[in-house]
Amino acid sequence: MEWLNYHHLYYFWTVARAGTIARASAELRLAQPTISNQLKTLEANLGVKLLERQGRRLVLTDVGRTVLRYADDIFRTGRELQQAVKGLPTGQRLRLVAGVADVIPKRMAARLLQPAVDAYPDLVLVCREGPLPQLLAALAIHELDVVIADVPASEEVKVKAFNHRLGDCGMTFFAAPRHAHVRKGFPGSLQSAPALLPAEGTALRRALEAWFDETGIRPAIAGEFDDSALMKAFGARGLGVFPAARVLEDEIRDQYRVQIVGRVDEVREAFYAITVQRRIRHPAVAALAGAARDALFGPG
Repeated sequence: MEWLNYHHLYYFWTVARAGTIARASAELRLAQPTISNQLKTLEANLGVKLLERQGRRLVLTDVGRTVLRYADDIFRTGRELQQAVKGLPTGQRLRLVAGVADVIPKRMAARLLQPAVDAYPDLVLVCREGPLPQLLAALAIHELDVVIADVPASEEVKVKAFNHRLGDCGMTFFAAPRHAHVRKGFPGSLQSAPALLPAEGTALRRALEAWFDETGIRPAIAGEFDDSALMKAFGARGLGVFPAARVLEDEIRDQYRVQIVGRVDEVREAFYAITVQRRIRHPAVAALAGAARDALFGPG
């Protein structure tokens, strides 16, 4: 069995937080060569490079950032152990670091994550937003606990990940009062009507285009948006009719003062929780997944 030398890990942890061996030396009250040798020994035992020199500072490698995160957990747990033995409150709080794909509407992300906060009121929630490939890379090195996305992680992305389908819902089309006439004869009334759509290449845009092809409907595209909130804002100003997930109907009407012009069951938007475990282990992730399946989207 391979054993990890926690003294070496502690020296690494101190250097990583201090930024230089000189500062760590002063904090630990050890000679700089001693700390340097301990770091080299730790890297040799792990078989990876943890720190690289940039000018006068040491910076973490990608693997070094992963090791630092584990070291943070290890030494935080050690402090809590000491407090528990002394009968003092540990102050331990559950932490959830969630990545949210940048195509997910902010309101939908909030709806999906809220059950985790409800289940664990003391939860420390950290949200990271970005392109899905970037988030999956962070998930692979354990910088994230879960990624929320509108598509499953594909085999093309060389990351070992497991997709947990949260559910799906149909789409609702909304419009400002000036386009309220589109309600009559929907969905045929979308023909040549000004429409605001998600950016090309997104899962929702592909689903909408497939439905347009199937029905023969050709709206007049008045705008394409990466940011769904911006699309809704322009829709509220009367630029055109726009689609959104049906589960957000009430919120969208209240915030943007728009009207429902029609609903489409054939266009579905799906949502996934992606983790590195086949079975969800993080209690907060389990809470949000259960709520999505049971309450937000329903079983199926």
